[in-house]
Amino acid sequence: MPELTVYGADWCPDCRRSKKLLDRLEVPYTYLDVDADAAALETMMSMNGGKQSIPVIVFPDGHHLTEPSDPALRAELEAAGILPG
Repeated sequence: MPELTVYGADWCPDCRRSKKLLDRLEVPYTYLDVDADAAALETMMSMNGGKQSIPVIVFPDGHHLTEPSDPALRAELEAAGILPG
């Protein structure tokens, strides 16, 4: 299964919450720390129209969610076929 990509930072409570949900649901993902990776920061900001809002969760088809709630992230995982509905 193609993985999600999560752009975030270790200090960010929303990032920790989203990662915790993905871990609990056993959804594989690649984590990119925007504080440690300048290229990741630039990519994340381009997806957000220049804003530094995190987490940004990118799905295998290229669409993304910015700062999703747990219910919104779960619903999107189901809609994308990553989780059974």
